[in-house]
Amino acid sequence: MQPDTANRHYLPAGFDDRAISVLLVGCGGNGSQMLMGLASLDTALRAISSRSLDVTVVDDDTVSEANLGRQPFYRCDLGNSKARTLTERVNLAHGLNWKAVHGRVPGAVSVKGIDILITCVDTAAVRRAIGAQLVEGRSCPRYWLDLGNRASDGQFLIGCPEPSAGKTDQRLPTVMEYFPELADDSAPEDDAPSCSVAEALERQSLFVNRVIASHALALLFDLLGRGSISHAGAFINLASGQTVPIALPRTPDLEKAA
Repeated sequence: MQPDTANRHYLPAGFDDRAISVLLVGCGGNGSQMLMGLASLDTALRAISSRSLDVTVVDDDTVSEANLGRQPFYRCDLGNSKARTLTERVNLAHGLNWKAVHGRVPGAVSVKGIDILITCVDTAAVRRAIGAQLVEGRSCPRYWLDLGNRASDGQFLIGCPEPSAGKTDQRLPTVMEYFPELADDSAPEDDAPSCSVAEALERQSLFVNRVIASHALALLFDLLGRGSISHAGAFINLASGQTVPIALPRTPDLEKAA
């Protein structure tokens, strides 16, 4: 299934000649893969444009035995802060000065004034809390990119918390709008940690996080490096090998033409 290439979302003015602030919430399965990829994206942006990334990583978890293999951690990292461990590694490898916060959002840091919020969290409750903070805040991120997955499938979706992130008719619905069921706080959630690598692999496919993160990073590269995107995200199923793009909202001109 191909996206509607006639309908595109364009990067709004205000992103040139400066560092783009990114807040990455969660440094586990999807988040750790996103962080490593963001370093590559930063290198690419510096090479082809006047843009760069200024990333802050937030996570209150520490590295456990179950994280080895599926997440980019090593045995020497056991017991250490996920956010600090990977951020320090990226900074040393790429000569960056990105920041790490061992804590939770909301609470540890504010989302105000951030250009791009990336959430890689395990539960709907955390998404609800972040969504509530965006509603209450006066300075929302220009974009909110959310990643989520189950055992062998997942999705990523980029949205605009405020209409100012581009023309009004180009505003992209956020994850809370696209999936209104996330607002249901009565739904049960399974965020129990795995105790071993083998158990973790029974709960999730080995490469599901890497695949979802790679697709999300490709979308960010198109938006920040090339200036536009033709879809807002995608559903990815490793078991069936299918990837289904999430279409952009149709603009009034296209609706009239149709």
